[in-house]
Amino acid sequence: MPGDADSVAEKPLYERRLHPATPFRRAWAPFAVLAGWAVHDPDQAQKQLTGLTTTALLLGLAVIVPGAALYGFMSWWFTHFAVTDTELRIRTGLLFRRTAHIRLERLQAVDITQPLLARVAGVAKLKLDVVGTDKKDELAYLGEGEARLLRAELLARAAGFAPESAREVGEAPVHRLLRVPPGVLVASLLLTGATWGSLVAALVVPTLLWLATHSVWTVLATGLPLLGAAGASSVGRFVAEYDWTVGESPDGLRIDHGLLDRTHETVPPGRVQTVRVVEPLLWRGRWVRVELDVAGSSNSVLVPVAPREVAEAVIAAVLPGVTVPASLDRPPRRAGWCVPFWWRGYGLAVTDTVFAARHGLLRRSLSLVPHAKAQSVRLTQGPWERFKGLADVHIDAGAGKTVTARLRNAAEARELLQAQADRSRTGRREARPDRWMA
Repeated sequence: MPGDADSVAEKPLYERRLHPATPFRRAWAPFAVLAGWAVHDPDQAQKQLTGLTTTALLLGLAVIVPGAALYGFMSWWFTHFAVTDTELRIRTGLLFRRTAHIRLERLQAVDITQPLLARVAGVAKLKLDVVGTDKKDELAYLGEGEARLLRAELLARAAGFAPESAREVGEAPVHRLLRVPPGVLVASLLLTGATWGSLVAALVVPTLLWLATHSVWTVLATGLPLLGAAGASSVGRFVAEYDWTVGESPDGLRIDHGLLDRTHETVPPGRVQTVRVVEPLLWRGRWVRVELDVAGSSNSVLVPVAPREVAEAVIAAVLPGVTVPASLDRPPRRAGWCVPFWWRGYGLAVTDTVFAARHGLLRRSLSLVPHAKAQSVRLTQGPWERFKGLADVHIDAGAGKTVTARLRNAAEARELLQAQADRSRTGRREARPDRWMA
């Protein structure tokens, strides 16, 4: 019947464009191509530039600048996106059309990033983590308010809310768990060995090279990368981890950070494969750093610096039911024949919920793998380990990570191998669903 046909007809698709400031961002693409050519072949670029007359240069600019502006405008004009009942569609391209269909149930994180100029312009970039893809799709740029509303709508629909009510749900409430004070972040960087090691290398190595070669170019070629590494391990980390805030919400843990470029990330529930509690030597007894591996996501830091009890509370939020073991068993003393002195840094603890292995004597790192995330278990023995009755047990988790309990008694390792396989099967059966707001 005609009435029935009308009732099942598809609803009209409402497509939206990006923020009007987007063409200014995309207009830089032709200039980036020219800059890349100049860097790739600087001699040829210098010859071409010196051979240009003032008239030719002005004519070139008169062509390139309007062309870049036209490119930015056309790329913006032919980019549309729409949210349907089941997917997010992104349509781009003038000559070669591309339409990305992102299934909402496969979304595992929706992040908002704001570079410095974007913050000034009041716009934001929406990044989408999708299960099974390495590259993030993105919408750049949206108005800051529109980006937050769209993020909330996508998360609500991914959680199973009806399309007509997804907009009404709004952004999930957030309960703050942690905020890193700037003073604590500065102090932790000053007490990090990598910061001082890279700084000493940046000062000592160029000086030695100058005394040996008296070549300015050799000193610059060596010293500048070392200074860059020193800056990245100190100033760069301060800028990236400034005002680090972790909050708990029904759609996962929210992480906000950044001094110049502001980032709003989500740690999706159920997607965390391993967690590492890192304790540098000079932090011992004061702070720890928490890192994590998330399947299909580039998120790698959960807590840059915090007291241990605060960090463990955050870990309990990202891994419900998991507690960090208070004590670990060291390998037997004969392990010193395989790894002299450093064997004391190894440790192992297995609880009802997690497999925990530690390594490192000066810079300790404790890796936690929930039993439900263990994909395979392996036992290995080198010749010297077999002679000493020792073995290593490896737990392969998602995100391509492996956690190893080193230098265990061979009999203990064989029992651990079988028991861990049983725990993993049980853990997967009892695991909570990987759904937002579930």
